[in-house]
Amino acid sequence: MPTTVLTAALAIKLPGIVKMWRDPLLRAVGGLLVFACAVFVFAAPRTITWTNQVAGVPNIAAPWVYSLLTALCASWLLLIIAWRNGLADRSAATRRVTRWVIAAYAGVVVALWVLFALADVPVERPRDLDTYYANTPFMREEILLYLLAHTVACTVTARLIWNWIRTPGLDGWLRGGLRFLGFGYSTNLLFDAAKLTAVGARWSGHDLDWLSTDLAPSAACVSATLVAVGFILPHAGQYAAEQRRIRAGHRALRPLERLLRGVTGGREPFTPRATAELRLIRRETFIRDALLQLSRYLDEGLRARARAAALALGHDTGRADALAAAVAVLDAVETRRHAPDPGTVTPPPLSACASPSGPDPAYLLQEIQAVSRALSRPDEITAVRARAAAPAESVPAHD
Repeated sequence: MPTTVLTAALAIKLPGIVKMWRDPLLRAVGGLLVFACAVFVFAAPRTITWTNQVAGVPNIAAPWVYSLLTALCASWLLLIIAWRNGLADRSAATRRVTRWVIAAYAGVVVALWVLFALADVPVERPRDLDTYYANTPFMREEILLYLLAHTVACTVTARLIWNWIRTPGLDGWLRGGLRFLGFGYSTNLLFDAAKLTAVGARWSGHDLDWLSTDLAPSAACVSATLVAVGFILPHAGQYAAEQRRIRAGHRALRPLERLLRGVTGGREPFTPRATAELRLIRRETFIRDALLQLSRYLDEGLRARARAAALALGHDTGRADALAAAVAVLDAVETRRHAPDPGTVTPPPLSACASPSGPDPAYLLQEIQAVSRALSRPDEITAVRARAAAPAESVPAHD
């Protein structure tokens, strides 16, 4: 399960990593996910047995898995450095810390292989190697070294993430993802505690191997799953929110689209497999094209009176503008229906227009969402039209 979730996270991140490889943050994320997947693949008992058989050396999978885990620890710290400081921070201190992390954990990897070469571990132990060889010279030091390197990385990463979560102004999805990461790295400490306790018990002559063989792997699986979800959540959440916004915008334009469809005789193109973004663009394009056809029928004088009427009814300025535009569109639609031949239509007098050049459809073209929402409230439209049709002196003047 953790391998599947981590692979899914890597698949989501991979296009961005390839496209923006120079970004240290994306490189760190990519390295972390690759090493995390590799750890769970090569730490499986069947894979351990296969690795030993292919190499022809008993237990050589141990330093290999320990090395992958150490590289994963380094990628955690590099990720936090890049994530917290950002791409723009290329200060000497940041570069120095980055080099220190790489050098320290590379040194740990080298030491792991040297210690394994010095150790005598002839009996293959795919599941309980840490406790079986806990008292073996050099292998004892190797086991302790990788566990300490892992514990330090988990502790530092978890602390930095929990401090970061308290930073004000974080995006909600990012904060949620950080919480999962924080819980994931904190759970990793349970893995270290179980392993160290089991090894320490062996040193004192006791048997708590179940902590290493049963509890520690379970904690690692839970931790990896939480970490993967922490990386997926911000992207998946933001994508889902954007899709909801697009679909809501598409639905909100339906009243205006249906009104204009009956006037122009056309309709927006429809493709069953079209994305939500494409459907929204097509609906917006259809509406704007239809409004341009209606622009010669717009009565700016009526729109101005409708705006004053909406303000008099207690609507705020934005709502009043949308209601006034909706009234003007309805009037233009009725005029267009009664005069299908454009040549027979007498344009509104210049005195009724906002400018001497004629009706101005700019507001309609820019605020089609607001106008469509206004059309979905016929009771408000009716009230505004009735008040706008009243004698001019009965409508209070508004700026």
